[in-house]
Amino acid sequence: MSAAILKKMPLEMFWPTFDPFLFCAFHNDNYPKANSEMGPDEALSNRPIGQDFSGIDGWRMYHGSKVPGFPAHPHRGFETVTIVNQGFVDHADSMGAAGRYGQGDTQWMTAGQGVQHSEMFPLLNEKDRNPVELFQVWLNLPSKNKMVPPHFTMLWNEDTPVLTEQDAKGFATKVKVIAGPISDVQPAPCPPNSWAAEEQNQVAIWLVDLAEQAEWTLPAGMAGLSRTLYFFEGDRVAIDEATVSVDQAFVLQSDVRVVLKNLGKAARFLMLQGRPINEHVEQHGPFVMNTRAELQQAFQDYQRTQFGGWPWPRHDQVHDKDKGRFAEQGASN
Repeated sequence: MSAAILKKMPLEMFWPTFDPFLFCAFHNDNYPKANSEMGPDEALSNRPIGQDFSGIDGWRMYHGSKVPGFPAHPHRGFETVTIVNQGFVDHADSMGAAGRYGQGDTQWMTAGQGVQHSEMFPLLNEKDRNPVELFQVWLNLPSKNKMVPPHFTMLWNEDTPVLTEQDAKGFATKVKVIAGPISDVQPAPCPPNSWAAEEQNQVAIWLVDLAEQAEWTLPAGMAGLSRTLYFFEGDRVAIDEATVSVDQAFVLQSDVRVVLKNLGKAARFLMLQGRPINEHVEQHGPFVMNTRAELQQAFQDYQRTQFGGWPWPRHDQVHDKDKGRFAEQGASN
């Protein structure tokens, strides 16, 4: 194994993460054609509706009953970064914000002191299949920012910078820069209270695409960072001199450059990097705080205020089918 690889782990739906990251889910669903209500045009009677994570026929309803996705639920104390490679997500929240994003867009939401939101996956194509591929990454907030006002930022695909480099043989590698600069490419601004907003924290979220036979060097970062490379699509690659197969994660030494050489079909990676926050974490479901008392307070606050309530007609809110991609800010943005 390469000296730069400190640890390797298998990839399933929920990926291993390390401080300052809390969680990473990879949703990869090949939905059938849509019905008139933006749900799958197939019977749902064989599925555990409300808790459908089994992947029957290559897709899941998750917590949705008519439309796949995640109806209204609360968060406090961290951020969600939702990167949609294929398909669409309909967002609605307790601040009154709404949006539809996908096909390369990213939504970066600071839950802060508390927000409810829904994340539904509207199926818009009634004639053919509706593939959805997305990552949801949870990035922790330091104690000083746990109770900041909620905020969400859209990073539209066309505004998200991409680094393109060619190796000596002309094979290309593309790096989509969601957070953290690379070479001379700067990311779009992230939310102001994010751990990623402070340059010294060296947070990076990059999507790396290696063409067949391409070779690319992942540059060295600072020492002492969490740096994890997730190999989620392709066949085999060499990391330095170690040949590895797809569906694995690799914890890397952060201050060592790593040469990636593609040995099979086009390969794709997600890289998560950041300086650890190094604070005690108390987590229960959607609440992430520093102490048990703060966690109990989060539950009490939510029971009392519902984090502003739910202003939408449905808890599984979906927007007009023909609306296209959009974002409408709520009162706190």
